[in-house]
Amino acid sequence: MDIKGKIKEILNSIPDDVQLVAVSKTKPVEDILEAYDIGIRNFGENKVQELVDKYEKLPKDIKWHLIGALQMNKVKYIVGKVSLIHSLSSIKLLEKIELEYGKKNITADVLIQINIGRESSKSGILEEELDQLIEAVEKCKNIKVKGIMVIIPKGNDEENRYYFRRTYDIFKTLKNSNYKNITMEILSMGMTHDYKIAIEEGSNLIRIGTGIFGAR
Repeated sequence: MDIKGKIKEILNSIPDDVQLVAVSKTKPVEDILEAYDIGIRNFGENKVQELVDKYEKLPKDIKWHLIGALQMNKVKYIVGKVSLIHSLSSIKLLEKIELEYGKKNITADVLIQINIGRESSKSGILEEELDQLIEAVEKCKNIKVKGIMVIIPKGNDEENRYYFRRTYDIFKTLKNSNYKNITMEILSMGMTHDYKIAIEEGSNLIRIGTGIFGAR
């Protein structure tokens, strides 16, 4: 099945209120244009340099999502180019985003990445660090937190469901709280192999790469 066929199949399998981000990392511009031609406007990249390169070459109505770990020295390159940063993972990174976006008086929309499986190989804050990060977010002028993102540990359906459910509980608790710079609108969880379970457990944004563009 070609890229357009795969996208149609995915869109037919998800509710209308779930946003699909096509993860185009390492994929050529031609593949992205094929997805674009069928109406996809949200694309996800892992690396800042690759995102910036594609930003320059592709239509300007594309909404770019930075889903990979964001290095401090790369923040300045994405100001004004990224629709949503999925990987806010520390107070230091928060302060750097605030500084760089503040220079251009632009607001950064971000998601807090939680390391829900407490894996040393993955970035993201731990649950017990959340309150401290939220306190810091509330002092910002150029950052709006729009929700949460997780990359769960590899596991079977039951294990996946457990982590998605735990993340949703955190999301719901924050959604029911009153903040100045935080609104829980987006729960970014679920990828090619587990997005259907993620949606069942409350996800409203899924990140699919292999399921659209094939293996890397």
